[in-house]
Amino acid sequence: MSKGITFFAILLLSILNGVSNAQILEPAKWKVQLSVNDAAVGDEIDVVFKANIDDTWYLYSNDFDPELGPILISFNFDENNTYERVGDVKPINAKKKYDEVWEGEVSYFEKSAELRQTILIKELPLKVSGTFDFQSCSNETGMCVMGDDKFDLSLKGKATTKKQNDNTSAVKVEAEQREDETAQKQSDSADKKDVEIKNGNETEPIETQSTTEKSERSYWMIFFLSFLGGFAALLTPCVFPMIPMTVSFFTKQSTSKAKGIRNAIQYGIFIVLIYVVLGWVVVLLFGADALNALSTNHWFNLFFFLLLVVFAISFLGAFEIVLPASWVNKADSGADKGGLIGSFFMALTLALVSFSCTGPIVGALLVTAASEGGIAPLIGMFGFSLALALPFALFAAFPGYLNSLPKSGGWLNSVKVVLGFLELALAFKFLSNADLVLDLGLLEREVFIAIWIAVFGALGFYLFGKLKLPHDSPMDHLPVSRLLLGLLVFSFTIYMIPGLWGAPLKLISAFPPPMEYAESPEGVGNRARKAISVSSTALSDEQRILEEKRHVGPQGLMVFHEYDDALAYAKLVNKPLFIDFTGKACVNCRQMEINVWSDPAVNSLMLNDFVVVALYVDFKKNLPKEEHYTSETTGKKITTIGGKWSDFQISRYNINSQPYYAIVDHSEENLVEPRGYEPNKKAYAEWLQKAKENFHKK
Repeated sequence: MSKGITFFAILLLSILNGVSNAQILEPAKWKVQLSVNDAAVGDEIDVVFKANIDDTWYLYSNDFDPELGPILISFNFDENNTYERVGDVKPINAKKKYDEVWEGEVSYFEKSAELRQTILIKELPLKVSGTFDFQSCSNETGMCVMGDDKFDLSLKGKATTKKQNDNTSAVKVEAEQREDETAQKQSDSADKKDVEIKNGNETEPIETQSTTEKSERSYWMIFFLSFLGGFAALLTPCVFPMIPMTVSFFTKQSTSKAKGIRNAIQYGIFIVLIYVVLGWVVVLLFGADALNALSTNHWFNLFFFLLLVVFAISFLGAFEIVLPASWVNKADSGADKGGLIGSFFMALTLALVSFSCTGPIVGALLVTAASEGGIAPLIGMFGFSLALALPFALFAAFPGYLNSLPKSGGWLNSVKVVLGFLELALAFKFLSNADLVLDLGLLEREVFIAIWIAVFGALGFYLFGKLKLPHDSPMDHLPVSRLLLGLLVFSFTIYMIPGLWGAPLKLISAFPPPMEYAESPEGVGNRARKAISVSSTALSDEQRILEEKRHVGPQGLMVFHEYDDALAYAKLVNKPLFIDFTGKACVNCRQMEINVWSDPAVNSLMLNDFVVVALYVDFKKNLPKEEHYTSETTGKKITTIGGKWSDFQISRYNINSQPYYAIVDHSEENLVEPRGYEPNKKAYAEWLQKAKENFHKK
């Protein structure tokens, strides 16, 4: 009987332990292997990172702007003399979407993930090891989980097998000599195709998927903007008057209508080729991948800023950017030859003569395209030149339609000036990028918005005729087109003004710095609200010291970032402690703060009745060396502040997802059951109220 009770007790404890451990989430399960099981010195092979992702979960990739907020997959390779990395870790077919919370495009994986790092073998046996960090989130539960793993791979140059390392979750692949002929045949075929290394001695092929640096949607956007830029260039005083001149040239050169159409088509094709070659030269000089890397470099962004400012000042009329006259004369003399050569030199003459107007537009487009990386400059120049070439080719083929064109006049210079204002506004986006990377705090959100308000406000006054710039023609009356455009610009300017007080400005969310990168997280002129800490107006020395350690948090709450300080303060002011396990890159944490914590009932309770501590589990700042330790729960070495709070959450609450909220008394006992993502405002307020009542009952 006693044995039966003992067995039942052990079984019950095992079940409870299993249920408890089930809360430690592992939505992404990784395996790492080499792409081949046989290679020689000098070969290039891939380190393949694969993950199976649970349903309803997704995993952030590593190919989008790290300044947005989410944690990108990051890899740390232990360097040694046996290999050399070729390029960066590349995601394979990651999905992209615009995320309204992060106000930008993010890249992610669902169901499965694959990333590859190409390496050059320098010595055998090959040794490749390192670690990687990642973040997974669930749309269904609202949870996010930080994860990390390590890998240890080796290759002797023959067939390989994978060995389990029971002490860690790392995947270790070790190459071993195979004696039998069947294994040797598999090894020989591995040079021609990737092989997936599984447990045991069997190998099977895996498909190699193509990778793209940017999504098709980004390229289509570049094409669309460039196409619009080409039409804008047509309406400048350097280009528009050349349409009838060009048509006249082809009319005189063509002996028949068919020949005129043929010459016009050749002319349009050469315009496209000239500008596409320009885009190709940019890609050739910098490299498709290098452009993407340079786009996040602060010096490159500063150069872009200065370049666009120069272009903008040129368009506003301070000076003109012109090419040497000898270039134009040589191209123009070639145009008289007629035929195919004549069409080419006519297209080249157009490009050179109109450079003072098209140069700033082309430069801005190339800058924008370069920030996208890949072949975006080629696509940008194709879109621009296509829009530029179509009207010239069509009017050259059908000159009768020239009568429908408006007359040249002062309105052409107005188009240049409007483009100058737009380029000036765009320039500050690149200055903002550099400021964010360097974390200088010189161009915070309010300053950026104020600059845009000034730029677009000045543009509105210009359109209404209240500002006069060089080369402007006298204006006896305000045209209806300028009136309507001016009203639109002023409406946009007024729309931006509330952004100084913390409005999100979703229409331009991709341009200003993020909300938290501001002089005041609550907006200009808004003083952060502080909770009433004690009934007495006098503060003790200890409380005054702790007060100084609180910071302005979400929705005006004053929060601690150190648990011990928060607990000590809670005891002093006799309030329960609200523990917020969160992450700087936790999208659902932001959703809770924006949508639930802003609720009046919730906000009032958190502001007045609790002491709040926000523990960021993804904060990568290193702990002092004397505070490094090995976790008793996970066995991992804890070296960062985020690692400390993550370990604290796992060891105390046996869960590793965020957001996660707990409310404790001064003995650190739970006042209510901890909970995770809860979008129901009423239920969340009731949960807070119950914790408050339980605290005061004790």
